[in-house]
Amino acid sequence: MTVKEAPARADLAATDDIGWAVRLLAATPTHEHRDPELLHRWARTADAFGAALAPVECRARIVERDGGLELGLLARYTSRPPTVELYTDTIDLAERVVDARGWRAWYPPGSVRAAALAHEAVHVHLHHGPGKAALKHALGHSALRLGRLRVPGHVAGAEEVAAHAYARTVCGLGRSPLLLTAALAAETETVTVTENGSVTGSTPPPARDARREN
Repeated sequence: MTVKEAPARADLAATDDIGWAVRLLAATPTHEHRDPELLHRWARTADAFGAALAPVECRARIVERDGGLELGLLARYTSRPPTVELYTDTIDLAERVVDARGWRAWYPPGSVRAAALAHEAVHVHLHHGPGKAALKHALGHSALRLGRLRVPGHVAGAEEVAAHAYARTVCGLGRSPLLLTAALAAETETVTVTENGSVTGSTPPPARDARREN
């Protein structure tokens, strides 16, 4: 698959990283009718949370393979045994998209692979450690209130926003991988990677560049 040099490209970069994070949340099931201001607050909080995380070592086995374009994936984590799969065909396309759109200052050579790996590493970190509870607390969403008792609620998509912000920060990217995900969706015209890793027939908003399977 080649990157098309269409004369009129959508100026995806005009939407900032928080804007793409808001679009991700808005496109996530359970958020269809949320107040846009609330989604914006959650996006900012999750982005700041991910950007502030200390570097996380990826302890899973790393496997590189083709087939990502067909699956709509850059990377995927599987837990049995702990493995991060990096899809070289999608990564190669992403690198070509960066060059075609003139974004090399934001995404240096090799940074797509590094960002995909960092993204998955922090998902594993949040899934197995205290970070998930800390993110819930930061978001301030309540699943249940009984007097002074408050049970923090899960905000679907927030961990994804945090993982993208983490990857942007630890890899020294000028923009979030969310922007690159949107560009990949646009370049492949009718392919969008949804949060559960499936492929649908629409273009941005982008979803995650990877999927975890437990």
